[in-house]
Amino acid sequence: MTDGGVTPSRADARRNRALVLQAARFAFEEQGLGVPLGEIARRAGVGAGTVYRHFPSKEALFRATIVDRIELFTDTARDLADVADPGPVFFRFLSSVVRLASQNKALCDALEEAGAGRFEPSPGVGQSFDEALEVLLRRAQEAGAVRQDVGIADLRALLVGCLSMERAASGAGSGDAAPGRMTTLMCDALRTERAVTELNAGPVKRNALRCGACGAEFAAARTGRPARYCGGACRQKAHRARDRTRRT
Repeated sequence: MTDGGVTPSRADARRNRALVLQAARFAFEEQGLGVPLGEIARRAGVGAGTVYRHFPSKEALFRATIVDRIELFTDTARDLADVADPGPVFFRFLSSVVRLASQNKALCDALEEAGAGRFEPSPGVGQSFDEALEVLLRRAQEAGAVRQDVGIADLRALLVGCLSMERAASGAGSGDAAPGRMTTLMCDALRTERAVTELNAGPVKRNALRCGACGAEFAAARTGRPARYCGGACRQKAHRARDRTRRT
């Protein structure tokens, strides 16, 4: 039954569903998850009952509006999995995701909620995106373009944080932060450096140093120049990393 008590035809039902989806897509892009269903019904020109008939909850409607967007990112990442220059392509893909998603409040909310484990756009959609992104990350690391200590969980957290900062910068209207600056800083933080970020695991033993390649503790020499690495293998590893950085 419709809001007026008349059973709609299949054509009318399809038209109403399309109107609700279109209105919801624009409303969620502007306001995110906070937009009321009544506002979506008003934009679509239908009653609230029509919205609930096609979508039993606001979460179901929200999910329907963003699944195709996330699947598009996933398909793009899969298409780039075998490129000849995985390092530059990885950074361009990240920048594109941030640029497109930061203009869409719905995508920002979806990625943030999914990253916190509170939301799944559709069964398997979030996992497929993670898997496709992880392939690009691994290939960029194998090419020496991305730090080896970065995992997919780190990358997802950086993406969500970068999206939030880009939206905040654009909303503030300040000339201090140029568009894309946060994305550039994120990409720079992912690039290969001579050393990796080490968390403080506790006080270093007296007369002990940490290897600049693997982070392991080793005893300081009593005389001579202080060593930077725990052995020849780590010294060669650091040397190769510096060569890759220079070539990049």
